[in-house]
Amino acid sequence: MKNRIIYLVVACIATMSMHSQKSKEAKADKQYDKFAYVDAIKTYERMFEKGYKSQDMLQNLGDSYYFKADLDNAAKWYGELFAFTQDVAPEYYYRYSQSLKAVKDYKKADEMLAKFNQKSGNDLRAKLANSQKDYLAQIKKNSGRYTIENAGINSEYSDYGSAYYNNKIVFASARDTGGLGNRKHSWTGESFTNLYAADMGEQGALSEAKRFGNKLNSKFHESTPAFTKDGKTVYFTRNNFLDGKKGKDARKTTLLKLYKATLDGDNWTNVTELPFNSNDYSVAHPALSADEKTLYFASNMPGTLGQSDLFKVDIKSDGSYGTPTNLGNVINTEGRETFPMVSSDNELYFASDGHPGLGGLDIFVAQQEADGSYKKVQNVGEPLNSSKDDFGFLINNATRLGYVTSNREGGQGSDDIYKFKETKKLECEQFLSGVVTDKETGLPLAGAKVTLSDADYKKLQEVVSDKDGKFDFGKVACGTKYYIKTEKPDYNTVETPTITAEESGKTFVPVELEKSVKPVKPGDNLAKAFNIKIIYFDLDKSFIRADAALELAKILDVMEQNPTMEIDVRSHTDCRQTAKYNLALSDRRAKSTIAWLISKGINKSRLTGRGYGESQLVNDCGCEPTNASNCTEEQHQANRRSEFIITKL
Repeated sequence: MKNRIIYLVVACIATMSMHSQKSKEAKADKQYDKFAYVDAIKTYERMFEKGYKSQDMLQNLGDSYYFKADLDNAAKWYGELFAFTQDVAPEYYYRYSQSLKAVKDYKKADEMLAKFNQKSGNDLRAKLANSQKDYLAQIKKNSGRYTIENAGINSEYSDYGSAYYNNKIVFASARDTGGLGNRKHSWTGESFTNLYAADMGEQGALSEAKRFGNKLNSKFHESTPAFTKDGKTVYFTRNNFLDGKKGKDARKTTLLKLYKATLDGDNWTNVTELPFNSNDYSVAHPALSADEKTLYFASNMPGTLGQSDLFKVDIKSDGSYGTPTNLGNVINTEGRETFPMVSSDNELYFASDGHPGLGGLDIFVAQQEADGSYKKVQNVGEPLNSSKDDFGFLINNATRLGYVTSNREGGQGSDDIYKFKETKKLECEQFLSGVVTDKETGLPLAGAKVTLSDADYKKLQEVVSDKDGKFDFGKVACGTKYYIKTEKPDYNTVETPTITAEESGKTFVPVELEKSVKPVKPGDNLAKAFNIKIIYFDLDKSFIRADAALELAKILDVMEQNPTMEIDVRSHTDCRQTAKYNLALSDRRAKSTIAWLISKGINKSRLTGRGYGESQLVNDCGCEPTNASNCTEEQHQANRRSEFIITKL
């Protein structure tokens, strides 16, 4: 069956036969006049020594040392983290494992790595990445993107090579529909191929096929037409036969040529051969670019690298043609490259047995670059490709419906046309960028070092944010996990995990950096330095709970390190309950907070404060006089806050 299709579509065994082939965190000593500096990390360590701890605090401590490559200290704090909780993100298992190796605790390091692999699957992804060096693994990766079924127009003979024409599919067939002078090909026992057409219905369903364009058909082979969008011009393949005359090469073989015809009324007329044809080599299987200014085709003309190559030629505005150009060795091999098709996205699909495939001819695709070149060829995978010959790819870019020819097992004839639906594009393009801003001010941060790493923390790229705080990593893989580490002097290092989408598009990652050494001045709310929003109290209570003590310990430490600092404690409530009740409740809570700080050694002369009830809401969630509100709990929570305003330094 393969030999038969080789003859039918190339018509020369001699010319078209088969041919099988880290980083340390930057520091800077920058002084700010009239400011006090709060080192959050050192505060956390002092808090830990006093018995206060939380998951976030321990993660921040471990990360601080990890990113400075101080793995001994990182191991210490990650150890405390895992003693506190093991409900952490998978990457902390990896960081702990790497840190443990630094202190030569290899047994525990291996245990952490095993858990990391179990939770994240990174070991499996690594093995998979290595296996993709093998072409079969790559084909498997590309597979499963199509549904495919018999097109419903096939005969027991060869049916292949389809093209869109208005609302029809035009293809070649060796079926014998009768008529005088019907000739059988002596090599195949089938009729010479003629052009047939079938109406195309919903979801690509095809009606009964009928002969197409009688003036185009001759007593020899016609196949693989390509129509202009207006339907008035067709390029097609035919044996070397025109105006009743048959041409032959020096070995008396009738090769293939490209012809052009125009539509006059209902008839195709003015059948002419293209000027770069020759009696001495075959030219076949035309395909038009989306702008119809370039014609692609297969040939074994001089300059061919293998048995048949893909070429292109310019179609000039006056109807003449440029000089055919070989598409080069990215596309062409020493084998057969044939049956080109160019999508409106400038994707070149073609059949080849020279590129690694599943067997016989396989369908491949290459994206044309802006300069017209091609850099990578990919096998489209199963089920479009099989162990047999698969060729004649045709797709509608809008619907992603199309047709392909194959002589795979289970067909009706030597070659059959199959209808398919592409459910996922092979070439997915994602572009990864973002912006770095100051967490407190929201202003862009220029000069931040931004590093992109893969899921295994292997460094891929390093860029610096521009004057607008923006960074751009360009094109990255789709559906892939990355880590974006952002560093800048006087700011805490942040590592942001992100997963790109499975489909083409842009992924934008905003990164907020928090000052590691925080400048404060009279009038500032010290709570903002540690993101303290709420000091929780039990319902209608004002004593300090354990979780509130953890937050207050941060304020306590700062006041201990700055013995001249004075604080005004301001307590607020949401609007629910009466204004009088809320004022009294908030005042009790402010006084309870002050009492706690005094109990820990802070002189009462350094503390003032009172409650403001619901008088200073930060949003529109007021509910007087009914005490009812449509606001969400999150919106009410924003009003239930404690402020620690610096009144003196």
